[in-house]
Amino acid sequence: MRALITTIIGTIAPATAFAAANELSADNSGIFVWVFLGFCAMIVVAQVVPAILLASGMLKGIVAVVKNEKVAATSKS
Repeated sequence: MRALITTIIGTIAPATAFAAANELSADNSGIFVWVFLGFCAMIVVAQVVPAILLASGMLKGIVAVVKNEKVAATSKS
């Protein structure tokens, strides 16, 4: 129990120092900056999803070819 309390205190103590610093609001980022960054994130996600689908399709094709070669090799024996 003592180790758990020590771990919790060790985790929370540095976090309070970072929260007290409050350097995140020093850049004066307005709503338009966050909208722009959100729009950029949506573009990245829109490009990643088709890439993942394409990669999974290629992997399925490669696995199918390897299976067919394995079946052909065993049937010749």
